[in-house]
Amino acid sequence: AQKCIRTNDIENVGRTARHHTFFEMLGNFSIGDYFKKEAIPWAWEFLTSEEWIGMDKERLYVTVYPDDQEAYDLWVQAGMIESHISRNEDNFWEIGRGPGGPDSELYYDRGEKYGCGKPGCTVGCECDRYMEIWNDVFSQFNNDGHGNYSDLAQKNIDTGMGLERLACVVQDVDSMFDIDTMKALRDHVCAMSGKHYGIDHETDVSLRVVTDHIRSVTFMIS
Repeated sequence: AQKCIRTNDIENVGRTARHHTFFEMLGNFSIGDYFKKEAIPWAWEFLTSEEWIGMDKERLYVTVYPDDQEAYDLWVQAGMIESHISRNEDNFWEIGRGPGGPDSELYYDRGEKYGCGKPGCTVGCECDRYMEIWNDVFSQFNNDGHGNYSDLAQKNIDTGMGLERLACVVQDVDSMFDIDTMKALRDHVCAMSGKHYGIDHETDVSLRVVTDHIRSVTFMIS
């Protein structure tokens, strides 16, 4: 579990069920030890097996990079419903020069009550119905910094899964601010401010922002 600060979505903190600035990134790395054919079925097993998380297989969705047919086929073989797999040009992770490659993002359908109600609402919609919980990056190329790619001798796996998002789905609560580890802090903010959560939307946003920022500032100071 890697403690992380991310502020590029700070305007959305408090306004959605899934955005915050401090989060714990669950992950595993492999450099040359295993790759897609192991990582994909392991991800599926971890999320769907009753021995582990036990998610409903019919509520899981995945995106793949358009050219990554290998990942597409492996998700089907693992048990993913084929109609729940979509190809997305954004599913390629890199930071410029150096290693990078296609990735697969896993989403969980939380149900219509969290949706926007718009026709065609699906994975990638900005509403809170389909929550991304997992990203599996398949670093298989080296970028020379000029957009030229060559195969890496040691292909690697970089897995990232948000603990708070996973808890939100597993505990079946409205947002990350309602999971057990964050609700206690949120309730304390309510007690200190004299405000009540769940009555007024804008008040709820403010309480969420304060809760989020307390966690982030505490981590940054430490």
